[in-house]
Amino acid sequence: MRYFKLLCKLKSLYINRLQQNVTINFIFQIMAETKERLFDQFAPVTPEEWRAKAEVDLKGADFDKKMVWRTNEGFNVQPLYRRVDIADFKTTDSLPGEYPFVRGTRVNNDWLVRQDIIVTNEAEANAKAKDLLTKGITSLGFKLENGADTDLKALLAGIDLSKVEINLLACPKCSLQLTKALVELIKAAGAEDSFRGSVNYDPFKRQLRHGIPAASDIAATTGELLQVAAPVKNLRVLSVDSVMLNNAGAYIYQELGYALAWGNEWLALMTDAGFKADEVAKRIKFNMGISTIYFMELAKFRAARMLWAQIVKQYQPECDCACKMVVNAETTRFNLTVFDSYVNLLRTQTEAMSAALAGVDSIVVTPFDAPYSKGDDFSERIARNQQILLKEESHLDKVVDPAGGSYYVETLTVSLAQEGWELFLEVEDKGGFKAALESGDIIAAVNASATARFDKVAKRKEQLLGTNQFPNFTEKAADKADSAPECACCCTGQDGELKLNTKRLASQFEDIRLEVEHAAHTPKAFMLTIGNLAMRLARAQFSCNFFACAGYELIDNNGFKTIQEGVDAAFEKGADIIVLCSSDDEYAELIPQAVAAIGDKAELVLAGPETDEFKAMGITHFINVRSNVLGTLKAFNAKLLNR
Repeated sequence: MRYFKLLCKLKSLYINRLQQNVTINFIFQIMAETKERLFDQFAPVTPEEWRAKAEVDLKGADFDKKMVWRTNEGFNVQPLYRRVDIADFKTTDSLPGEYPFVRGTRVNNDWLVRQDIIVTNEAEANAKAKDLLTKGITSLGFKLENGADTDLKALLAGIDLSKVEINLLACPKCSLQLTKALVELIKAAGAEDSFRGSVNYDPFKRQLRHGIPAASDIAATTGELLQVAAPVKNLRVLSVDSVMLNNAGAYIYQELGYALAWGNEWLALMTDAGFKADEVAKRIKFNMGISTIYFMELAKFRAARMLWAQIVKQYQPECDCACKMVVNAETTRFNLTVFDSYVNLLRTQTEAMSAALAGVDSIVVTPFDAPYSKGDDFSERIARNQQILLKEESHLDKVVDPAGGSYYVETLTVSLAQEGWELFLEVEDKGGFKAALESGDIIAAVNASATARFDKVAKRKEQLLGTNQFPNFTEKAADKADSAPECACCCTGQDGELKLNTKRLASQFEDIRLEVEHAAHTPKAFMLTIGNLAMRLARAQFSCNFFACAGYELIDNNGFKTIQEGVDAAFEKGADIIVLCSSDDEYAELIPQAVAAIGDKAELVLAGPETDEFKAMGITHFINVRSNVLGTLKAFNAKLLNR
């Protein structure tokens, strides 16, 4: 009755307040004024009590194996976090815009929506850029295929340099000349104080991407770059392109640790050359990737800002503003797929969302068709609108660090910071980023991570929707040529032996599926379903998904009364593979019949566990949740496509 009276009072006040066009915050004021506290009626539960109850519900299963996630980053994630878990964290003490900037470098979250344009013709690129500025783009990236020969005046004609962020991307040897030309244009526009943008000077790119060591005169070139850029307050010319590591398959803590070491290489190199810490730090721009692990990526950017601020602080800058990390975040290419490519929209959307919530400065959403196309109006429009949707419909730009104080995200931030910091120190012990890069340690470590991830995808321990799990059975993609990103003008010459992985995570599955598409004969996999209804349906569905990953023709069935009836139907359909789908208990009786009926006229596959008993009955092919899907399909391709 007490609660009913309170609700009636609230309803009456609510109607009156609505008439006065006042917000409903008064509801919470009324509730705070009452002495009724609902949660006081429930006794508090300790973490130990919660775990004890969970272990009871697990019915003897190991809590750590069932409920705890061991991350690729080297730490465990618990199923539940509470206030006590972050009680000692210092990361919750600061506000947005305050050192060490874990909660953001700004007091707003209005990030820039960036789109990159490949420039082969200045007039065409200029027209496209001006058109994009009417469609929600606030930051432009120009990939200059003609390098220093690009006519920047023609390229930037009619673009307000005081309002639009401009980023120039070209090979390192062009950076100085481009910076000089850009600075002259900025001065002519009177935008020295209002301009925002960058020239992507990255002398380490050739080593990472092509295995070719960087030039020996980095310090001299960098020093001249800093002097040329000095008149323009917010022109950043020193790049940390850890997005390359992300696209190569690096784990999140690796991108974090190596990015910090990369940035510190710039600081150490140029302060040793006589530049002040403020002069160097304010010219560094981080171009980082965003992978699919939503909360982990969100935490990565928070940890990166915090650690970078503390690194810069050790160089004793004159102002804490020099400790701010400027980050352009780009959705990864590593997990994009050629088949079922519209699923890429789901990947890039969640990636962009995690970066937006993390408070990055600008975001590039990779178009969904990037694996097989250089982009068109349709895919680029969707990529733009993905960010605009996050702003205009989800209002993510209206809240600064909404994840701040979350027990889970704060714990992830600290855990990632610890792992990233350990890797940073490890690199510094080896002489810094440049030394670790030249020794091959960084490339080898990232490639090892990529290899591990390829293995997990092959075994479905890491899932790629539409590729190694739940593929589109009938999709064809033979006309989609792989479209790997290329450098502008520095890609000539022979590559070195040790370079970053350039293959996407789905590439090996795509190779075998494209091989099937190009073959004269498409293998047919026939589901011989018999016996226990639930088991045969489940195993037939599993088997269809399994062989569809290679693009085989699937023939499913409702069920057969006898093995012979099923085998006859399979032969009538011209099956190359016959998959026996039933229950384990029935296999002892069914397998001998199937082996005898099929002989060598087709490949007999058992959907079930690989046991010595079943092997002894003549089964040589098994598929189950422990199978190496990629290896199995490769073996069948080798056998069936050459018939």
